[in-house]
Amino acid sequence: MNIYSWIQLAFYLVVLLALVKPLGSFMARVYQGERTFLDPVLSSVERFIYRASGVNPEEEMNWKTYAIAMMVFNFLGFMALYGLQRFQAGLPLNPQGLGAVTPDSSWNTAVSFVTNTNWQGYGGEVTMSYLSQMLGLAVQNFVSAATGMAVLAAFVRSFARHTAKIIGNFWVDLTRSTLYILLPMSLIVALVLVSQGVVQTLSPYKTGALLQPTTDSSGKAVTEQVLAIGPAASQVAIKQLGTNGGGFFNVNSSHPFENATPFSNFSEMLSILMIPAALCYTFGKMVGDTRQGWALLVAMTIVFVLLLGVAILAEKGGNPVFTVMGVDQAQTNINPGGNMEGKEVRFGIVNSVLWATATTAASNGSVNSMHDSYMPIGGLVPLWLIQLGEIVYGGVGSGLSGMLVFVIIAVFVSGLMVGRTPEYLGKKIEAYEMKMASIVILIPVMVVLVGTAAAVMTEAGRATIHNPSAHGFSEVLYAFSSAGNNNGSAFAGLGANTSFYNIALGIAMFIARYWVMIPILAIASSLANKKKVPASAGTLPTHTPLFIAWLIGVIVLVGALSFLPALALGPIVEHIMIFG
Repeated sequence: MNIYSWIQLAFYLVVLLALVKPLGSFMARVYQGERTFLDPVLSSVERFIYRASGVNPEEEMNWKTYAIAMMVFNFLGFMALYGLQRFQAGLPLNPQGLGAVTPDSSWNTAVSFVTNTNWQGYGGEVTMSYLSQMLGLAVQNFVSAATGMAVLAAFVRSFARHTAKIIGNFWVDLTRSTLYILLPMSLIVALVLVSQGVVQTLSPYKTGALLQPTTDSSGKAVTEQVLAIGPAASQVAIKQLGTNGGGFFNVNSSHPFENATPFSNFSEMLSILMIPAALCYTFGKMVGDTRQGWALLVAMTIVFVLLLGVAILAEKGGNPVFTVMGVDQAQTNINPGGNMEGKEVRFGIVNSVLWATATTAASNGSVNSMHDSYMPIGGLVPLWLIQLGEIVYGGVGSGLSGMLVFVIIAVFVSGLMVGRTPEYLGKKIEAYEMKMASIVILIPVMVVLVGTAAAVMTEAGRATIHNPSAHGFSEVLYAFSSAGNNNGSAFAGLGANTSFYNIALGIAMFIARYWVMIPILAIASSLANKKKVPASAGTLPTHTPLFIAWLIGVIVLVGALSFLPALALGPIVEHIMIFG
């Protein structure tokens, strides 16, 4: 790598980490109901929302009521989005006259966006009307992200409270996440993107003359091209900030109308991890010990940087098959070098790999390059980051919730090893918390492995695996890993827009979202109800370098034991086949 590549990486990390404290402190004030600089503008709007919806913001819920409210709200969102797709042909804001989306694709997309996965088995510009994009997909980008943040807020309160049976009010947490955090930040990012050339219009698609006419497959002359446009900037802003990832266009953020310049590329990458990273500081503020939040952030950053380095080295090394063919892959002043297949020349390897690592470390799933074209080890990094549960830095809310579950496991195991009572932030970690934590860890693993096995063992699953051998298996494994951990990115050589994959991946997304959130709320209730135990000589410090290293070890060990056999059949054996 040249000096400019190192500067880009360092600058990204410095800006990201510099935003952690101010943004994290602001979000802590939001969730604690304290006054913020936005109150003069938004507090009256918040009160109106509560009055109009009949919500008493002072009335808190136990974990079961909180979970029921979350599930009912998400179910209604699913039904609305499904119906919008099925009836879009007769609805307004459809200048291209796009027809109704098929039932299986509507099911898949509705589950996908409601669960914050944003897996897309369709091409946005040829499938979704402007109304479906704005009223359906963009709205779910806000509220699905806010749902994850609300669950985290309830989880964090459980560490700060003691002998309490209530964990907050779902409607308040949902409203404040959307109104005070996601909406204002999305407005700023959308304006930045529009200034860089990202399209934002309700006009019909434009037609332009080709500079070099050509012919189609039937020999007919083609002299013009239809340019898809639409209200993209507003949706792109929240897709990144809410770690949603669903692209307005089929090729997502590699499309120049969705990601126009190097500055828009940097802004979108920063938006992916901005809120998840800052929530670590929010956690520290809300539990009264910011050292705990910094410790989690350091653990996340170490894993992120190490895996980012592995992916960059893999892609910079190039493809030995191309070398045998005489392709020059050496980096020069006029040649970017390395494996440029599937990457935008205007972004290059470093920005492509940085995006791929960030989007899978979070539950974002947006792309500015084709992950399917990465070298086996380069592709293994985003795949494994997804399989770790996207806790580095994770999705908004869901990522830190997952990391805290790993902390509970790490504390429990370390307590057993040294003969101490497992404690975290003054709360004893006992059998009930470990049972729920085990469910949170094992459910995504089960969904991924069972789903992958079903796909490769059935004719319907194998029918659209277009690449043979290990790489085809990697594509299927990536699809179910993405759905089973609510990411949304893909190894796109797999034909996934079929009844089999639409239904199967939809089921995987549903289970991975709610069968994880509900046990987290159960843990929150148990912890909130416990008495606070004063720290003693036997208490394990959870903000030290030793604990950070232990936490990383637990995360890596769980990921390795869960997925190493499957990875060995996919990217690892493919690497051996290429380099052996």
